[in-house]
Amino acid sequence: MQVGLKSLINPELAAHVEECRAANAVSVGGKGPSTLDELREARAKQDAVSSHSDSAAVEQVVEAAGRRVPVRILAPRDTAPRGVYLDIHGGGFYMGSAAQGDARNQQLADALGIAVVSVDYRLAPEHPWPAAPDDCETAALWLLEQAEAGFGTTRLAIGGFSAGATLAMTTLLRLRDRDAVDSFVGAALQFGTYDMSGLTPAGRLIADEFFIQAYAGQVTDRTAPDISPVYGDLRGLPPLLMVVGSLDVLLEDNLAMAARLSAAGGDVDLRIYPEARHGFTSRSTGMAKAALRDIECWLADRFSAASRSVLARS
Repeated sequence: MQVGLKSLINPELAAHVEECRAANAVSVGGKGPSTLDELREARAKQDAVSSHSDSAAVEQVVEAAGRRVPVRILAPRDTAPRGVYLDIHGGGFYMGSAAQGDARNQQLADALGIAVVSVDYRLAPEHPWPAAPDDCETAALWLLEQAEAGFGTTRLAIGGFSAGATLAMTTLLRLRDRDAVDSFVGAALQFGTYDMSGLTPAGRLIADEFFIQAYAGQVTDRTAPDISPVYGDLRGLPPLLMVVGSLDVLLEDNLAMAARLSAAGGDVDLRIYPEARHGFTSRSTGMAKAALRDIECWLADRFSAASRSVLARS
């Protein structure tokens, strides 16, 4: 058996490599905010450039298991939804908002004919772990209870970007432990952080990042799967798509997570995008567009397979 990164890269992506390298050369890389003051400044800049006045999103506070969380709901514009995608935004657990994903989520809703529900989970350090996974679990449980009445479908999928991918995974593990994961036809995970313990080689690459201290610095053992899901029992999960760039500091973390999922008998589709850094799918490059198309096609296949399964049983 031969295992190598090249086997996980679509050769057609070579057409976008030079553009990706050029974009890398002029982009400002580096770490996120490293102090509370820097975090506040970064949040203020995000708020200043964010405008959602033309969004069709419906804001709603939903409730399940005795908890409440705000969500944003985007429906497909030309059809009744055939499924619902639970989106969890990124931002290192301490930045970002559901509203910042409106444009992409509307595109996903229209392309796939699905509703997209995005969670406005509480942010660290004001609300450290387990606030964020509690909020994401609340939204997922609400969907399990209300999707058929509210959207006319019980077919669900979940996904996220960076910290959102981590939270999507912890949400799935919580639902699996509740025997409530079967309605989820798949999960699309973009470059998540799966080890925040700093104990594995992958985890040590980001061990000094402030976002970890802000999110889970108060926890003595960060190998808890609800924080670092790579340490969890990964059996019994729906099919997963994992997207990561070859230059992402989290590449090794994603490789380790994919290996553990596969060893647990999971259906995992790992795709690596050459010369792509962390967060590359938010950039205006051919590589980003290719990755987003791949995610759309993968999710479309999952929803279609679920539809065929329902028809076969009826």
